[in-house]
Amino acid sequence: MNAAIAILAFHHVYQPIGNSIALSAIVAGIPLYILFIMLAVLRLPAWLSALVAMLSAAVLAAAVWGMPLGLDASATTEGMANGLWPISWIVLNAVFFHNLTIASGDFDVIRRSLTRLTEDRRVQALLVAFCFGALMEGIAGFGAPVAISAAILASLGFEPISAAVLALLANTAPVAFGSIGIPVVTLGLLTAPIIGHSAADQTPVTLALSAMVGRQLPVFSIIIPAFLIVVLAGWKRMVEVLPAVLTAGVVFAVVQFLVSNFIGPELTDVLAALFSMAAVALLLRVWKPRSLWGFAADRAAVPAGASPRLRSVGAAVAQVVDPPGRVVRAYMMYVILVVVILIGQMGNLPFFSGSPAGNVKNALHTPANITADFKCGQPAFKLCPKPWIGPLPTKDAGAFKFPFWRFQWPGSYTGTSAKPKPQIFQEPPIVKASTAYPVTFTWDFLAAAGSLVLFASIIAFIVMAIRGSPLSLFFTTYGRTLRQLALPILTIAFILGIAAVMNFSGMTSTLALLMARTGAVFPFFSAVIGALGVFLTGSDTASNTLFGPMQAFTAKQIVIGGHHLSPVLTAGTNSSGGVMGKMISPQNLSVGAAGVNRVGAEGDIFRRTIGYSLILTAAVGFVALIEVYLIPGIIPTVG
Repeated sequence: MNAAIAILAFHHVYQPIGNSIALSAIVAGIPLYILFIMLAVLRLPAWLSALVAMLSAAVLAAAVWGMPLGLDASATTEGMANGLWPISWIVLNAVFFHNLTIASGDFDVIRRSLTRLTEDRRVQALLVAFCFGALMEGIAGFGAPVAISAAILASLGFEPISAAVLALLANTAPVAFGSIGIPVVTLGLLTAPIIGHSAADQTPVTLALSAMVGRQLPVFSIIIPAFLIVVLAGWKRMVEVLPAVLTAGVVFAVVQFLVSNFIGPELTDVLAALFSMAAVALLLRVWKPRSLWGFAADRAAVPAGASPRLRSVGAAVAQVVDPPGRVVRAYMMYVILVVVILIGQMGNLPFFSGSPAGNVKNALHTPANITADFKCGQPAFKLCPKPWIGPLPTKDAGAFKFPFWRFQWPGSYTGTSAKPKPQIFQEPPIVKASTAYPVTFTWDFLAAAGSLVLFASIIAFIVMAIRGSPLSLFFTTYGRTLRQLALPILTIAFILGIAAVMNFSGMTSTLALLMARTGAVFPFFSAVIGALGVFLTGSDTASNTLFGPMQAFTAKQIVIGGHHLSPVLTAGTNSSGGVMGKMISPQNLSVGAAGVNRVGAEGDIFRRTIGYSLILTAAVGFVALIEVYLIPGIIPTVG
């Protein structure tokens, strides 16, 4: 990787068509129109829709935005690689973990225990999609919550497409604080220099952004559980379980607000989900729905003239009463998952990460800090600068390293891989001055969420093997999971290819700049821009990376009531609005479809979620406008 490569430099142009931002934005949206029409109107397979849209984006990047062909190909292939790692790696191992619990019989035990807790499908949806899904979001994030919760719902007997829709809809309010708060932490790092702090002193900015998002999303944390049940069973049936709906939503919202405002973003989802789940479980000890609600298939056959009744989930197997010890062993599989991921993420927790995060003076050091161990060799990572294998990043940036390898993607730089010089540059007004925009790829072999889930699967299988499961079960289940996810993995790679070429060519920024010209109503469009970013990338973290600095910079150009618009508000709204775009992101549609074993049904899921996404994104925009014009005191300031 040390050969010199000659590449033409490329500086972003945001108005390539007639120097008009409106016309340029209309053309920039062509790949998205193609994706939408092929998926939702023509109902073509998701992989084919994504492939055609990706090729159209690559053609537009070269022909209209002037991106050199070498850089065009480099950006596209780097995006596809990101689709494989870390995204598909997470999905693969999350679904594998769930398949293991099914193969071992543990999931049947969990299913029966959930049935004995409540046979009401509405409350099951609350517990699995909202509470447990939020816990998975807080711990692992990315595709894991949708993949696991959708698979659980389908295994409980929910219609597969409905299970995917419910999982996607529930995976909204918790997303901004997912993966131990990574979206907000990343946003703080990137916007700190714009807001007035150095990147090395990002903590005040991160805490202000955490508080800002924590003063927007709790409203939706109360709404989403009710919305979930209305989608599943209708308004009247939702009202019948209003105590459970309010308990799940209000408890989650209160804890979400308190932790995000007074502690920080890292533990917000984990604590809110645990409290919410426990509150609903306690409620069910003293309250039951007046009438059980279920699907037509849940009704047991009864003699003529007798009253129909709901049968237990899972029919005959649900009639089995498992010994308490067996129930505990079954749930231990998920306890192992949670514990392993928390150990792997321990270095990101506020107790161990130092202040500011990564401060070698007060952070937990290696080898006790497992997160730092797994990130040895990450550039500028002071807790463990030297990789286990390979040279220091400062000596040779491109040489292979383990366990953390970050390098500039081939074809995107000049010079050598040891000392690469990026050849793509962002330009004002997206940034203050012309800034290198390197096409980098990160291979975090051990620290990736997918790897942590795989480690949990291995430990869980060791427990299963002690109980008598054959070793072959592990490998046959993994092979079956690979076959199950082959097309979704391909789709995700194409989707990330679209996102990368649109981002690195400047097309995405063109779309954002059109919305940024809305002036006084820009706070509303901050939410729309965030949702657009998540739609394109499938990740709130990626959307914050892409648009967070632009949101903060644009706010400082807009004057409302004699004062500049708060960059904390607009950057925070980018994250809050972004979560509402996740349910329609093609890569997450593929994750949901794969989780319920309905590959090819992404278009059906998209048609059922697009309306909800637009409504909720607009609602976040209106909340931001209310905060700016009616209750400006709610907007945090950075000390």
